[in-house]
Amino acid sequence: MHHPVTIIVAFCTQCAPKRTFGAYCVAQSPLLCPAKYEKGEGHDPVEPESWRSKPGKQMPAYPDMDKLYWVESELAKRPPLVFAGEVRRLKSQLANVSAGQAFLLQGGDCAESFKEFSAETVRDTFRVLLQMAVVMTFASAKPVVKVGRIAGQFAKPRSSDTETIDGVTLPSYRGDSINDMAFTEEARVPDPERLIRAYDQSAATLNLLRALASGGYADLHNVHQWTLDFLAGSPAGERYQEYADRIGEALAFMRACGVTPDARRLWKGWISSPHTRRCTCRSSSP
Repeated sequence: MHHPVTIIVAFCTQCAPKRTFGAYCVAQSPLLCPAKYEKGEGHDPVEPESWRSKPGKQMPAYPDMDKLYWVESELAKRPPLVFAGEVRRLKSQLANVSAGQAFLLQGGDCAESFKEFSAETVRDTFRVLLQMAVVMTFASAKPVVKVGRIAGQFAKPRSSDTETIDGVTLPSYRGDSINDMAFTEEARVPDPERLIRAYDQSAATLNLLRALASGGYADLHNVHQWTLDFLAGSPAGERYQEYADRIGEALAFMRACGVTPDARRLWKGWISSPHTRRCTCRSSSP
């Protein structure tokens, strides 16, 4: 029996100005391959606390466990970053992707930081996803499921627990939710309170993304406004403008014919966050 091939187009906003976007086949993925999913391969039941009984890799060594438990209790009191309806929506969309009825676009930073957080940074990441998604949708005539590596990408796996510079060995930097990038003994000590700051930044980011997605910014009629500055005058920017012009002509034709559908139905600008991608609504950790 033949199963459709799913293509994921993935990119990193830090590399986008320098590199071409890559695509790879994930037809054999146990999470996306219909044949493997039907057989139950690669899909084990997950309970919220089950991870505590598993062997831990890349885990920070917190010096103050009482402080860590306090942070966990504080985070457990806070609202979930995503909700059950958003998780169900993404699962339904991924089912369409696995059936070859849609494309999956995933992009964002390798790791978010506290220092570089701003409304402009969030908007630009959202704008890149919109720009890529609209071109893919127009060229393929299929919907694009947009997943952002954003609002929760604060931890980094490392090949070694320590790093050495000029003969000085310190714990590795594991991301802003764990420790600080500065190469000092104090900065590299894992601090669980950083998890609270990561939660707060994730919540603020998701609020802004929801506003951008459901507001006028994601309206398809604004397709010309999504061009990033670094693409202006470049071959890639010119190709995008060609697509934008054709989309604008199609929208003008629809208006002339009296077809003016609601923008939210015409173009769904919402993107899913890493929390939704992990299919969890529990907020005990960001």
